[in-house]
Amino acid sequence: MQKITLLSAVFASAASVLAHGSHGSAPHRDELDHLDWASRHMILEHHFDNFDPSSFFILHDFDQSHTWTPHEILRTYGINPISGMAYDDTGHEAKEIPYEKREDIVRSVFELFDFDNDGAVTKEEFEAGWEDGKRLPDFGLGSGHHGDDEYEYEIHHFEKFHGGDNVKEEDLTHPEDIAHFKKHEQDEEEEERWAREGKLKIIEKNIPSKFKIQRPSRH
Repeated sequence: MQKITLLSAVFASAASVLAHGSHGSAPHRDELDHLDWASRHMILEHHFDNFDPSSFFILHDFDQSHTWTPHEILRTYGINPISGMAYDDTGHEAKEIPYEKREDIVRSVFELFDFDNDGAVTKEEFEAGWEDGKRLPDFGLGSGHHGDDEYEYEIHHFEKFHGGDNVKEEDLTHPEDIAHFKKHEQDEEEEERWAREGKLKIIEKNIPSKFKIQRPSRH
């Protein structure tokens, strides 16, 4: 039943770098209060309860540039860097994060890990900061949802309530299931509409004369 999207596949591929990591069943959020934000993020969003700083950095180096830019820092915390909207656990934009808050997030992370003040964090800088006991701050924005809607649905709902090999379509009756597949239908309808409109041809004789360019008559 699970549809694997490109972004989901990227996360699956990136997870392979977690050489020291191990999968664990996601505990309740209250059980993780004693952990730092990055550890909670890895458990709740990636289902890894053991990891090293190098693996964490690579997993969140979204453009594979070997640096964390402001955009990647915001994405790690579950914020769309373009729109400024925070994602919810369905993978959809839910609320706007004020510009000042976004600036504070980036500035705080740079103060901890950007040792040469060049406006980016390298893997080496992140590892060095981690070794010194520095950790990513918790800005009160939740666990950091940065997957697409398919990925978020899979890890926050499907795996929790429908895990197993014998799941049938008629079992997917929760409100989250209904909303998820309704979104699929809407996306498909939108794609079909665009395809239909793309095939339409403009027939000049059907254009009202007032919208036509009036060319001067030749004598």
